[in-house]
Amino acid sequence: MSDAEVITKKKDQKPLQEDVAEIQHAEEFIKPESKEAQLDTSQWPLLLKNFDKLNREIGNYIRTGFINLDKPSNLSSHEVVAWIQQILQVEKTGHNGTIDPKVTGCLIVCTEQATCLVKSQQSSGKEYVGTVRLQNAIEGGTQLSRRPPFVAALRVGTIYESKMIEYDPERLGIFWVSCKSGTYIQTLCVHIGLLLGVCGEVQELQRMCSGVMSEKDHMTMHDVLDAQWLFNNHKDESYLQHVVYPLEKLLTSHKHLVMKGSAVNAIGYRAKIMLPGDGIEVNQEIVVIIIKGEAICISIAVISTCDHGIVAKIKRVIMKRDTYPRKWGLGPKATQKKMMINDSGKKARVAEALQAPQFDQERESECDETLPVKKKKKKKKKKKKKPNTMLESGGEAADGDIVKIVEEMSE
Repeated sequence: MSDAEVITKKKDQKPLQEDVAEIQHAEEFIKPESKEAQLDTSQWPLLLKNFDKLNREIGNYIRTGFINLDKPSNLSSHEVVAWIQQILQVEKTGHNGTIDPKVTGCLIVCTEQATCLVKSQQSSGKEYVGTVRLQNAIEGGTQLSRRPPFVAALRVGTIYESKMIEYDPERLGIFWVSCKSGTYIQTLCVHIGLLLGVCGEVQELQRMCSGVMSEKDHMTMHDVLDAQWLFNNHKDESYLQHVVYPLEKLLTSHKHLVMKGSAVNAIGYRAKIMLPGDGIEVNQEIVVIIIKGEAICISIAVISTCDHGIVAKIKRVIMKRDTYPRKWGLGPKATQKKMMINDSGKKARVAEALQAPQFDQERESECDETLPVKKKKKKKKKKKKKPNTMLESGGEAADGDIVKIVEEMSE
C-alpha cells in the first residue's frame, strides 16, 4: 500500500470520529428520565438507611413515637409530660429522666408504645452547658461536705469531659460537660469553687444532648400545639410528622439483627433468637428489627458473631403481640412432626376402642371386690287388716261381720 492511500484513509476516519455524538443522538439510546422514583429515599426504613420516616398510619405513628422537647424553665418534667399527653390525646406518656424545674433543654417524651424505651434512654450519656458564679472567698471553717451515713445508697457520677468556654471578669464562667446520667451539675459547680478557694453555684443550666438526640432536633411546646391544631382542623399530617419522631430513631446507634416477617410474632412471645449478626460482642445491647425497618425488641447478646447457638436474650419487647400473623409450626419439619403425632394419636385411639369393653369389665370387677357393699335397711310395711269372713275356728260368720261385707260389696 502506498503512502498516498494511507493518508487518504486517515482523512476519511477523522470526520467519522467527530460525528460520533450526532450518530448516538440519531440512533435509539436510553436517555435519562426526569421523573421521580416511585419510592423516595426519605421513605426508606430508619434502622436500615438512617432516615426518619416510616410508612405508618398517623394514629399508629403518634402512638409509637417520641418528642425531643425543649423544656421551658420553671416547669417540672411531670407537668410538661402531662400537658403533652393532653395535647396529643394519648393514653400514656413518659420521659427519659427528670430535669430540675429551673433547668431547660432536651427532654425526650415518649408516647404509649415507645414508653418501653424510657429505661434504656435513662442510662444514656448527657451533655450540659451552664453558667457558674464564683463568689468571694470562704471565711472561717464553713462545712462544705460531710461524711454520709454508714447505711446509705450512694451513686458515683462519671464526668467524661469538661471544658471552660468563657470566663467573665464579673466572676461568671460558661462551661460544657459531658457526663453520665445521674450526675449532679450543681455539686460539680460547688466542687469547682472549692478547688478555687471560693464559693461556686449554678447560675443557669441547659441540657444540650441526651443520648442520640441533640439541640438540633428540639421542638417547643408551641410546635406541639400548632401541629395538633393543624391536624385537627385541616387534616394535615406533615407538621405532626415533623414534630413527632418514630421510636426507631432512638435505636440508630445500636447494632441490629434483621429478622423475617414470619418470625416477628414468635419473638413477641419471647422465642429464642438463633440468627447471628455482624460485629456483635458478648453482653452488648442490640436491637432486633424486621426487613421493613421496624423495631421488634431490645436484647442482650449472649455470644459473639463467630459463635453458634442462642445469640441473644430478650430484654424488652417493643412491638405488640399478634401485630403480624403467627407463622411458627408451618415449616417442613414442624408439619411432618404434626403428621406423625396425628398418626400415632389415631392408632392409640383405635387401640383404646378395641380394649375398652375388657377394660370396663375388669374395672367393674375390681370395684366389686374392693368397695364394701352396704345393705339397705328394708322398711316394714304395715299390712292392712282384712275383714274376717270366717271364724278362726272355721265356723259361720257372725251377724255383724256379714253386715260389713255386704256394705263393702255394695260400695
